[in-house]
Parts: sequence; structure tokens; C-alpha cells
Amino acid sequence: MALLKKLEASFEVNVPANQFHNVYSCRPHHVSIMSPERIQGVELHEGEWGKEGSVICWNYTHDGSLKIAKEIIEVIDDVNLSTTFKVIGGDLLKDYKSFKFIVQATQKGDGSLVHWTLEYEKVHENTPAPNTLMDFVVHCSKDISAHLKQAQAN
Repeated sequence: MALLKKLEASFEVNVPANQFHNVYSCRPHHVSIMSPERIQGVELHEGEWGKEGSVICWNYTHDGSLKIAKEIIEVIDDVNLSTTFKVIGGDLLKDYKSFKFIVQATQKGDGSLVHWTLEYEKVHENTPAPNTLMDFVVHCSKDISAHLKQAQAN
């Protein structure tokens, strides 16, 4: 039985797609300012902010526990406004052999449609799907949208 799975979610935010994309593609270290309850910090370990191949480390709180995710920024697609992060270390690799986060923003009126894809391979068949992690990234994205909208208003 294949343990490779995909979980997807789409939702609207009230900021332009290019602004939303710019946070994840070029300024992920600002996410801790925009969603401090969820993200406590993002550090650059290798490379440069906004560059493919860079390695970053997220310190975050998920399901009431402090966690770490070390990721490589695999793809920054400024045409389709998507960014792909591949997990290369940290807590997620205890339950998953591989894990990728793909976030894409598409312009929709004055706002945008955000689409998250979580691609993962379970270590064991009974490993739960990362539903609470999807909720986490959705809520974090909404925090980012609210922060960006507030900044526009000021």
C-alpha cells in the first residue's frame, strides 16, 4: 500500500496575490511577526532569503507543543506565485518519510485565492493524516493576510 499522500485546502484572503506570495517566497522570517502565536521564529541556515536552495528553520507551536522544521526552499515560481518547501529535518520527519509544503496565491478581485498542498509519505500506515497541520497553515495564512491588510490601512 502506497503511503504517499496529498492534502489540499483553498481559501480566500483579502490581500493581493503578489503581496501574499512575497511573504512566503522572500520574507518567511517575517511570518513570526505576522503570526506570533503560531510561529516563534524563522532562521536562515544556508543561502539567501528569497532564493531557491536556501535552508531555513521554523520554530513553531503546533498542537500545543513547540516544534522545529528545517526546510529547503525548492521552488519559487514568481509567475504562478507559488513556493515549495521540502522538509529536511525536524519534528515532522518522526512521522513522515518525506514532507513538502506548497503554497500558491492566485489573484481574485481585490484579494486572492490561497491554495496549500501538503505532500507527505507516512512512516507507518497508522500515522494520522496531517489535518491539524493543514489547519495550522490555513490559520497562519489568515494571520498574514490580516497583518498585510492592517499595514495597507495605515
